[in-house]
Amino acid sequence: MVAIPSEAPVRSGDRAPRARAMLLALVLLLAATAAASLAVGAAGVSPLAVMGDWLAGAEIAMRERVILFDIRLPRLITGMLVGASLAVSGAVLQGLFRNPLADPGIIGVSAGAGLGAVFAIVLGGLLPFGGPHLVPLAAFVGGWGVTMLLYAVATRAGRTSVATMLLAGIALAALAGAGMGVMIARADDAQLRDLTFWNLGSLAGASWAKLAVAAPVMLAGLAAAPFLARGLNALSLGEAAAMHLGIRVQRIKALAVLSVAASVGAAVAISGGIGFVGIVVPHLLRLAIGPDHRFLLPGSALLGAVLLLGADMVSRVIVAPAELPIGIVTALAGAPVFLWLLLRKRGLVDL
Repeated sequence: MVAIPSEAPVRSGDRAPRARAMLLALVLLLAATAAASLAVGAAGVSPLAVMGDWLAGAEIAMRERVILFDIRLPRLITGMLVGASLAVSGAVLQGLFRNPLADPGIIGVSAGAGLGAVFAIVLGGLLPFGGPHLVPLAAFVGGWGVTMLLYAVATRAGRTSVATMLLAGIALAALAGAGMGVMIARADDAQLRDLTFWNLGSLAGASWAKLAVAAPVMLAGLAAAPFLARGLNALSLGEAAAMHLGIRVQRIKALAVLSVAASVGAAVAISGGIGFVGIVVPHLLRLAIGPDHRFLLPGSALLGAVLLLGADMVSRVIVAPAELPIGIVTALAGAPVFLWLLLRKRGLVDL
């Protein structure tokens, strides 16, 4: 009699065990990167020393308290949320468009947020209200408004055309870029400096007050992502096949677009324009663990957070005590990787 094993062997080609191991490794990497981010900076403040003083009951100096808890910690949390939101949004859009080279900028969310921020910076002095939240709020409203307009254009008779959404997104992004150009032309020197720094992206302005406004929106977008995994997996077979599998395709499209608009709008509002995270991170993970969105979406959140925290650390130390805009760092790192992905896709490189 042949003994039947109690557990079936892992099927050949099943990447689930590898994906789970990768997720665990990314959790550990994120913890190490977060600890390093708290320790890195122009001011020589050690989190371990501060924690030791706190555990020993010693009084923590005001300077160390401000640097660690009011500057570095909100910056750390902001970087994690922004990186995770951009990467997960990229993964969702790549699954929705069935194109591994799609990114959040393809539907005009980033351009709309940029247009809102430019209006707030240039015309903010003419408004009867303002304050530190004006630019983030205007950026979020701009990104959300462009997305709603895009969704209205692409939806007819209760059905949303992905192809129309793609083309309309390109057109609306160009229109928003033209609007930004008009506003930049009438900006003064001080406003131009603010616009340049904001467009290149930075976490330098992170604060608990800004996090209180933007974090719930980004967390809501991240929380919605796992509910899209099964639908995005089915959409990879085509819309007709997904409907035969019982997937409510229109609901998946609407939830995907709305969650991306919320996440990217809030991320751009609090950090400015940061490129390549949403396109490079999901693509690299797809090569490593496969296209299953059950693992791809949480993996993108973890790796996106790690990538942005690493880029932020580089931006703080490379020209210390000054700071390099984080968008420059992500472009310097992401552009070569993106070029390598394109060459690899065409079979021009083997690695």
